[in-house]
Amino acid sequence: MQSRRQPAVYEGDLGGLIERARWLAGAKPRSILGITGAPGSGKSTLAASLVSALGPETAVLVPMDGFHLANSELIRLERRDRKGAIDTFDGAGYVALIRRLHAADEPVVYAPEFRREIEEAIAGAIAVPRAVPLVVTEGNYLLADGAPWDALQPMFDQTWYMQLDDAMRLERLIARHITFGKDPEFARSWSLGPDQRNAEFIASTRIKADLAIVAADLRMRAFYSARA
Repeated sequence: MQSRRQPAVYEGDLGGLIERARWLAGAKPRSILGITGAPGSGKSTLAASLVSALGPETAVLVPMDGFHLANSELIRLERRDRKGAIDTFDGAGYVALIRRLHAADEPVVYAPEFRREIEEAIAGAIAVPRAVPLVVTEGNYLLADGAPWDALQPMFDQTWYMQLDDAMRLERLIARHITFGKDPEFARSWSLGPDQRNAEFIASTRIKADLAIVAADLRMRAFYSARA
């Protein structure tokens, strides 16, 4: 059996990634860039930086986190203690949204946004006009196998996997949990528990990415550290 190809490896700086995204934006009327990686790897920071650099007429950010199930539903399903696992998202809803964005045949599509300060998603918070040529979406499970997730991959023009060494990733992740109100001991426990189990699963999907972004370059590490 032929082995699966490995993703290309990128060790450059942010400017090079912005130029790649700019090329995607100009490649056709609507392109979709998917960015994935383990919790704390920097995917949401990178996605926001790309969209900011390109401007609102060129790119819009649609995070997968808007499809977190509500806390009340997670409690009903007895999954609240592992929020962030693949079965704590409305995967079918996210796929349906990406399908609409891929088709680009509506004047505007509205997407939900996850608000970390309340740990809930807000419907209709992100407007995506048809004229915007690039949609950047980021999340944990963009390259996961099995329904409904495997329907995503044919709709992405490129997928990038964020790869950060575990020590830095965990440091950033714990700091993020604390910033949003978690007790430091709980933040560390959660990062090494549910988040780490998710990270190990996500790492198994790396092979499907087009590009693996390795934060080896000092400029890229400085970019991460400044936004931890």
